[in-house]
Amino acid sequence: MQHLYDRPDLYDLAESPERFSMNKRHWELVFAGKRIDTLLDVSIGTGGVTLPLASLGVRLSGSDLSENMLEQCGKKAAAAGIHIDLTQSDFRDVAEALSGRQFDCVASTGNSLAYVPNADLAKALAQMDRLVKPNGYLYLDLRNWDSILRERPRFYLYNPMHRDDVRINLVQVWDYNPDGTVTFNLLYTFEREERIFQKKLFQEHYYPVPRSFLMGTLSALGYQKMEVSPYPAMASDKDPETMPWYCILAQK
Repeated sequence: MQHLYDRPDLYDLAESPERFSMNKRHWELVFAGKRIDTLLDVSIGTGGVTLPLASLGVRLSGSDLSENMLEQCGKKAAAAGIHIDLTQSDFRDVAEALSGRQFDCVASTGNSLAYVPNADLAKALAQMDRLVKPNGYLYLDLRNWDSILRERPRFYLYNPMHRDDVRINLVQVWDYNPDGTVTFNLLYTFEREERIFQKKLFQEHYYPVPRSFLMGTLSALGYQKMEVSPYPAMASDKDPETMPWYCILAQK
């Protein structure tokens, strides 16, 4: 079955000026009081989360496994007048792909860390760490997998989106597999004049990431100062046990 990341045009349907402003404000809060001039996002996708940093004066670089997503990111950056260095790479090999470079902050956005088993994730974090300057930062954001596995929700619904005269609906149906992984079934429906005229179905496969695993791995890599915030940072639910999505900023 086709992956959503093969369709950056659909992936970006949720993009809007309001979403751009939301992500810009998120970064302002998370990076408040910290000197971060350069940032690499190793799972940048189409750049929706990361590109707003350019408006805060941060020099951006990005990598991703998907050529399609990187192409879309480059087009969006060019349209916005943003210079960004993009490299195609698996985040498990990113230190080799960007050998010799270091950044004030190395990030992984968009729940991407959960695409690989936890053992591979530990290797990916070590690769990211090699690209962080002394006293620099690692930034990670992802779904609250501890809460997901505890509550085991079946459905995740999004607010409708509108493009011209088309209403776009997205619902996710989550399957909890015997091996401990979770399959997200993403169903898009497209309506015009109250009739569905098109459907698109995608599947994404995830390996849940316990927060304790992340914290332990970061600690073993030498990161001592770790701040946990909701994503976006201005969300009302700031309880690490219940917030649906969170981020970690850890200093080396």
